[in-house]
Amino acid sequence: MRFTDIWNTPEPEVGPTYRIPVWKKNKATLWYYPAKKKKYSIPLFLVYSLVNKAFILDLAPGTSMIEAFVNAGYDVYLLDFGIPGYEDKDISLDMYIMDYIQSAVKRAFRHSEAEELTVIAYCLGGTLAAIYAAVSEEPIKNLVLNVAPIDFHQYPVFDQWIEALKDGEVDHSIIDAIGIVPAKFMEAGMRMVSSPVYFSHYLSLLARADNQEYVDHWRRFNKWTVGHVPFPGKALKQLTENIGKDNKLVNGGMVIEGKNADLSNIHANLLVITAENDRLVPIEMSSPIMELVSSKDKTLEVITAGHATFTVKDGLPPHLDKWLSKRSNPLY
Repeated sequence: MRFTDIWNTPEPEVGPTYRIPVWKKNKATLWYYPAKKKKYSIPLFLVYSLVNKAFILDLAPGTSMIEAFVNAGYDVYLLDFGIPGYEDKDISLDMYIMDYIQSAVKRAFRHSEAEELTVIAYCLGGTLAAIYAAVSEEPIKNLVLNVAPIDFHQYPVFDQWIEALKDGEVDHSIIDAIGIVPAKFMEAGMRMVSSPVYFSHYLSLLARADNQEYVDHWRRFNKWTVGHVPFPGKALKQLTENIGKDNKLVNGGMVIEGKNADLSNIHANLLVITAENDRLVPIEMSSPIMELVSSKDKTLEVITAGHATFTVKDGLPPHLDKWLSKRSNPLY
């Protein structure tokens, strides 16, 4: 295929795994993916980010994390926050934690009739899941955080911005004026962090334009890369002040609807997955949670990859498969 012909063919489909909706709130949907042959009594509850679209977890047959989970015998629930509009500008961090994550978890418990749950979260969704786990009263047995930012003062890319926050030099009036941060603004921020490697994937496409399988995978992945979603202004201001400026997840003092979201409240079995080549969320941002939780069973896994640890190739990664299967109550 000629390079110029790539853009004239229909986009390959994403999200192939069978699913049904079991709960909705506003733009959010809780999707249920039944196991092919159920092997574990503890279902998985996936929390994706607020920044990109969740289809990256179900990209294509053979490269789908969700497909790998259901093929391995897990019932899976995915909380997809959807695409907020201007009318959602007043959604707060507290609301995302309690009205969305906690409410969806409760629905997953009722639907599955399970006694315990495993929460698996990705990127900023991992930050939210950690906060939720710190205030949760639900029986969460396992917590898996994938490239999740926890210590925001270990972020060399934004060090000047964080100092400006501390000094009171960041003006939130623009966010107040526009209400919701447009998707293009979010994309621009991510490009700034990932530069100069951002454009290198186009060179890879050019070199392998005659490989249809590679081209289809590239186009699916690129659709996710540029598919950022708007961010509610109120939640963004809370994140920048409480986590960016005051680093409350590490220093303490995070309060969600009157509850102290101290990471020491977390007792679930913990797996933290980081990537040694991750420019967006370096290891130093994720690893501090290991010393802050009360979990007796906790593992830090450093893999050779970049930020996008969300896709797989022909089954679950061995480190995740081994850890999760031992802690999910096998049925036989």
